[in-house]
Amino acid sequence: MIPEIGHFALILALFVAIVQASVPLIGASRGNTAWAGVARPAAVAQFVFVATAFGALMHSYIVSDFSVKNVADNSHTDKPLLYKIAGVWSNHEGSLILWITILAVFGLALALAGRNLPPALRARTLAVQAMISVGFLLFILLTSNPFARLDPAPLNGRGMNPLLQDPGLAFHPPMLYLGYVGFSMAFSFAIAALIEGRVDAAWARWVRPWTLAAWIFLTLGIALGSWWAYYTLGWGGWWYWDPVENASFIPWLAGTALLHSAIVVEKRDSLKAWTILLAIVAFSLSLVGTFLVRSGVLTSVHAFASDPTRGVFVLALLAVTIGGSLILFAMRAPALQAGGVFAPVSREGGLLVNNLFLSAAAATVLLGTLYPLFADALDLGKVSVGAPFFNATFVPMMAPLIVVMGVGPLLSWKRGDLSGALQRLIAAMVATAAAIATVWLVSGRSVGSLEAAFGLGLAIWLLAATAVEYAERIRLFREPLAASLHRAATLPRSAHGMSLAHAGLAVAIAGIAGATAWDQESVNSLRPGAVTTLAGYDIVFQGVEPVRGPNYTSVRANIAVSRQGHAVADLHPERRQYANPPMPTTTAAIYSNGVSDLYVAIGDTDGGGATVVRVYFKPMVPLLWYGAALLSLGGLVSLSDRRHRVGAPTGKRRPASQTGA
Repeated sequence: MIPEIGHFALILALFVAIVQASVPLIGASRGNTAWAGVARPAAVAQFVFVATAFGALMHSYIVSDFSVKNVADNSHTDKPLLYKIAGVWSNHEGSLILWITILAVFGLALALAGRNLPPALRARTLAVQAMISVGFLLFILLTSNPFARLDPAPLNGRGMNPLLQDPGLAFHPPMLYLGYVGFSMAFSFAIAALIEGRVDAAWARWVRPWTLAAWIFLTLGIALGSWWAYYTLGWGGWWYWDPVENASFIPWLAGTALLHSAIVVEKRDSLKAWTILLAIVAFSLSLVGTFLVRSGVLTSVHAFASDPTRGVFVLALLAVTIGGSLILFAMRAPALQAGGVFAPVSREGGLLVNNLFLSAAAATVLLGTLYPLFADALDLGKVSVGAPFFNATFVPMMAPLIVVMGVGPLLSWKRGDLSGALQRLIAAMVATAAAIATVWLVSGRSVGSLEAAFGLGLAIWLLAATAVEYAERIRLFREPLAASLHRAATLPRSAHGMSLAHAGLAVAIAGIAGATAWDQESVNSLRPGAVTTLAGYDIVFQGVEPVRGPNYTSVRANIAVSRQGHAVADLHPERRQYANPPMPTTTAAIYSNGVSDLYVAIGDTDGGGATVVRVYFKPMVPLLWYGAALLSLGGLVSLSDRRHRVGAPTGKRRPASQTGA
């Protein structure tokens, strides 16, 4: 009965979404406040129905109702409760209902928290948001019903992919989806602004917190996925340029550009059309990621569906959403007023350069991801685009971007003094040059050490320049310390957030450079009592023992790690065998001193009692996670800025007909 309630709730949500997508839009265009006001209660009702459906599916998983096909295909009675719950979104149908639920949550949030928005803009934005819901509700009801029944019901389910039975994967998809779907708010605001024919500082102030929230969630989701790949897959890597990894990284790049572009609209009333386009592109790239995961064109542990009818539906949804929004942009964008002008050397100019590099990087990663698919579709042969391509194209675009990030915040709005900014960065330049020279000389003067030195130099440059900019803001060493501290306490939180985020990126770059250039690896077949040495650590293999988990059997190794005769850690990597579904997995054991990791994974044991032991030394890789945490913290601090909640002061609104709409 509960699954039928969930299915019926989805149908009701579709009808409510249709009303929400049409009636408020007509009301706003005709000036009918009653019709425009339908948007808010409709958004609340849609959330209630979608949440009911999501709760019904989750209940079916928790109680192991195997009469529901989705539960039977992706769950098992032996699974721990956490993975029964995570099983809801571990598959195509469940992940789709999670997407729709988050979409409804954002619509509800705008309906409840958007009281300071102009009624017409709020009505149009909620209507556009509902149009997206209509597309996805049709998708799930017509091709991906999560409540389909089995008769007779099996006694037990098939279980979930063991690789996904991990705490990191339990939280990674919801975070990613909060980011993906969060960009729908920026998209809805952009389309509403195009319909209304008005983009100004107030619009940018309204759209920024929604974009920032989506960016934070997407950052956390990518970081969690990277950490999961690092410690679960047993190969010691944290990024592989997998197409599905790229599918989340591309909208992150576009969203980062959108955040910076919206600042220019808010502060200087410039780059309006470009910002609207970025809002459309960021969400469109999120939809492209959805197509890649659900169309069956990719083979990946992340990919859900292989049914071509689903791929065709998603492709049609892409065509309507992206094509329609771009056509509307082409029609309305030329009518948007250009706004203030600025010199090439200015804060606006720096942010524009930032946007160009981020957009080019996103386009490059998108091309590298899609090109093998196009080549295969056109019978041009099987083409593999991997890490060498992305490293050779993406990294060179990021280097000048990091340089500009150090200089841009020190430039004035409208017209900046480049020489003055560079003079204030002399200390940062000296620190960068010293870091590059020291790292290159100490690490052997090889090509690899030069690349590492350059990467660490960029990190030092950005960190030092961020510190200089913050010190300039609070007039550190130019006023008494008490006055500087008072200035720091009264700075807008967005200023603190920017400094934290830039510092976080610098820390992450340092971790990437160190882990890439100086990692070490040792692979040996060891018998009990054998010792291998790596990076000054003595690794003593003490043997293996069988272990039984809640829904798997395991061979666990006992490994003692010491350094210079002092015990450091006892590590227990495992090789697990799941029964439902039958699949082996590897669980690594990691010792971290906070600056570097010793990473151990085991392979098969031969007939003579020797076990393959893989040991990796990963210097500076923890800095990658610290940097991601700082990036997210910076976003949260900026999001808490009161100015994002009270809106921007604005003059008297003019009718859309007077703005060229």
